[in-house]
Amino acid sequence: MISRILITLCVAIFAVVIPILEVNASHVFNASWPAHARFHEVWQLITNCGIGLLCLWLAWKENKIQLASVLVILVMGGVLFAHGLQDVYGGSVLSGNISKTVLGMELAAAAAALAVVMAAGAAFFERRSKN
Repeated sequence: MISRILITLCVAIFAVVIPILEVNASHVFNASWPAHARFHEVWQLITNCGIGLLCLWLAWKENKIQLASVLVILVMGGVLFAHGLQDVYGGSVLSGNISKTVLGMELAAAAAALAVVMAAGAAFFERRSKN
């Protein structure tokens, strides 16, 4: 049960909280962004919400915690990689919505790292419970 709850918390971060923070004038409706960039933003949000629903179905209906964990790690690990590479492509994890740090990390990166750790924990607990 703890594994399912951890997966659910992870999904809440990328399929609920992030869309709430990004469907506004700073992202989706940002007039200074090229239309194609806004298209990619909406595409990413829809894709991540779909992956989140799949993770919930895998965890709660199919009891495939390992696969749900991998999907969470791919989505939120991608945030960490993008954060790590932001100087290469001129990006920033800061959007102006929230500019706080947690343990020296930008909040978005800290949330992504927390989700990766929780997903890995879910996989660990699930594997341990089967042994």
